[in-house]
Amino acid sequence: MGCDGGTIPKRHELVKGPKKVEKVDKDAELVAQWNYCALSQEILRRPIVACELGRLYNKDAVIEFLLDKSAEKALGKAASHIKSIKNVTELKLSDNPAWEGGRGNTKGDRHDDLQRARFICPVVGLEMNGRHRFCFLRCCGCVFSERALKEIKADVCHTCGAAFLEDDVIVLNGTKEDVETLKKRMEERRLRAKLEKKTKKPKAAESVSKPGVLEDSAGPSNVKAGKPEEMGPDPREKKAASAPRGAASGNSCGKAGKPPSGALKRSIADSEESETYKSIFTTHSSAKRSKEECAHWVTHTSYCF
Repeated sequence: MGCDGGTIPKRHELVKGPKKVEKVDKDAELVAQWNYCALSQEILRRPIVACELGRLYNKDAVIEFLLDKSAEKALGKAASHIKSIKNVTELKLSDNPAWEGGRGNTKGDRHDDLQRARFICPVVGLEMNGRHRFCFLRCCGCVFSERALKEIKADVCHTCGAAFLEDDVIVLNGTKEDVETLKKRMEERRLRAKLEKKTKKPKAAESVSKPGVLEDSAGPSNVKAGKPEEMGPDPREKKAASAPRGAASGNSCGKAGKPPSGALKRSIADSEESETYKSIFTTHSSAKRSKEECAHWVTHTSYCF
């Protein structure tokens, strides 16, 4: 059989076989993971943040994603686990001195080495291009290679010296197994945080109610502890009663002493001191002015001449 025009079709043109599985270029995948934002697909630029699953984002893209209240969010699956800005950590990255970026190829006649990375490990010096496993710490945000963790075993960050636990180490752009383990850790961490909040609320309510209970219970306990015969008057009444008794005892004995605290203060004019001594005080007649000397205006003090 022939087609129009006398052409003879071949077998592969008529029979459709199984579709070939499309293979993803590994180099292109590494470049996309380590040089582009997982949310906006733009080139990574500082400030760069990472989520609890080890994906890299631009901080501006994450903020825009959180502020977007629309039902359909573009590329929302890549950041569906990010509920607030606290779920991401700002990374402290070390620049690669050998990386030139777009400065070396201004004319377009030079080959761009895509394996050359912008950032390196500050401890070992490995480039962060996906060929080597890198991780960061949730407590401080420092980024270094996994080889540095294995070679220098310590419970303190190699760059800033902050203490960390195994739960704080998160692998950047890890395998599927790494993502699953990190997801389990994330869920456990969030459940722990919810339980802590629930336990704090009843404790706060108890601390607010305790002072009132103590005040109410203080009265009856005092009444029960003391007998009716031992119960005395109010301490204020005792002070008031003791003052006249002391004055009476002092007068009856005829002894000279200091006047009691409850006694009235006497004026310096009534004292037996000399006139020169009395003239120092404002209550003396020499310190007072007559009506003719007084001005027609009034000040806040009576000693203005």
